[in-house]
Amino acid sequence: MNHSDLPSPRRFSAAAPLRGRIRVPGDKSISHRSIMLGALAVGETRVTGLLEGEDVMATAAAMRAMGATIEKHSDRWSIHGVGVGGLLQPQAALDMGNSGTSTRLLMGLIASHAITAAFTGDASLSKRPMGRVIEPLSRIGASFTPSPGGRLPLMMTGASVPVPIEYRLPVASAQVKSAVLLAGLNTAGITTVIEPVPTRDHSERMLRGFGADIEVEVMGGERIIHIRGEADLKPQTIEVPGDPSSAAFFMVAASIVPGSDLMIENVGLNPTRAGLVEVLRQMGAIIDEVDRREFGGEPVADLHVRHAPLTGIEVDPALAPSMIDEFPVLFIAAAMAHGRTVTRGLDELRVKESDRLSAMAAALTAAGANVEEAEDGLIIDGTGGDPLRGTSNARVQTHLDHRIAMAMAVAGLVSKDGVEIDDTRPIATSFPTFEDLLEGATQS
Repeated sequence: MNHSDLPSPRRFSAAAPLRGRIRVPGDKSISHRSIMLGALAVGETRVTGLLEGEDVMATAAAMRAMGATIEKHSDRWSIHGVGVGGLLQPQAALDMGNSGTSTRLLMGLIASHAITAAFTGDASLSKRPMGRVIEPLSRIGASFTPSPGGRLPLMMTGASVPVPIEYRLPVASAQVKSAVLLAGLNTAGITTVIEPVPTRDHSERMLRGFGADIEVEVMGGERIIHIRGEADLKPQTIEVPGDPSSAAFFMVAASIVPGSDLMIENVGLNPTRAGLVEVLRQMGAIIDEVDRREFGGEPVADLHVRHAPLTGIEVDPALAPSMIDEFPVLFIAAAMAHGRTVTRGLDELRVKESDRLSAMAAALTAAGANVEEAEDGLIIDGTGGDPLRGTSNARVQTHLDHRIAMAMAVAGLVSKDGVEIDDTRPIATSFPTFEDLLEGATQS
């Protein structure tokens, strides 16, 4: 967070219904990958709808430091790449800010290039473990000198002669999968990743779109992904759809604020990302897909969301990978539902920008919700639609986590006393226009 060293607290209070039409920023996952793959293609890749949050800008700055030319012209981004194998040695440390995605995916890219790079990040990112990526990339031949606990700051040197590997993911992680596949781009032979549990597949779709030789097969319920190295990537024209993780805050807000009737335009509905829509519908939410279409191999639709009484459910743990970033705001929906919502299989949330399970349990409890924290999930008894108490004399601790900040902002909309969060600055990492869109939707 570059703009100020001082926290920016704010109270979010009970709101009028959300109405009208909004458009959320571009998908963060696709934006990161557009820049990285464009920077490895020879020629000009053109991108519209790119998310201009701090995380994606950290990726752009890193790729510029390694030789790519990345410029903005009006509403379009132009990327002139260096070719696979053509990354240059960065002259200074790569500052990743708060972006775990940038860090892990760029480590994958560098792992098969014979260059050395240092990674730094903010206080939140520096607490996040990188060992799950270091382990497979070391097998490829990269070497690492991390801080204690496998954390940032970290120095790495890519392999002079990278070795193709077959790697079975020990935990469901699209970032680890993507890091290994990106390393495979500049590795002679076939690199294979085995996914026991499917995760978001933007990397596979976009690698194929850029011309990589990639195959995906399903055997025994597992996804097996093969990529042939020393690829020759072709520049693309990309229209980035709206980020479903950003749309999630407005889906929940419109579902729980009485009288709401909101259209969220151009939302990406990749099936490996759309778990929240399915779970909210199971709870009774009214979410209709309008004008379903496809851009660049990704399904897209406008989402028409209206207020509806929600009912607590047991969330199928198998859906967790397809909505892992949406659980903080799902917990808000659960707090307003009739009956009990049970979530399990969410160990991954303990190693995000914060420990999102304990942080959300504390934040919701402070706002008056009935929450029990389990080892791998939360159990929430909802109010049945009655407003939460809110926080009259306390600030919710967001732990520099953008999704906790936005989730608790949504909680404030359905509270008696409002919810004051300790710092809105982290929101800019993924959704710089969140507060403006929220104000606009509640004043339509």
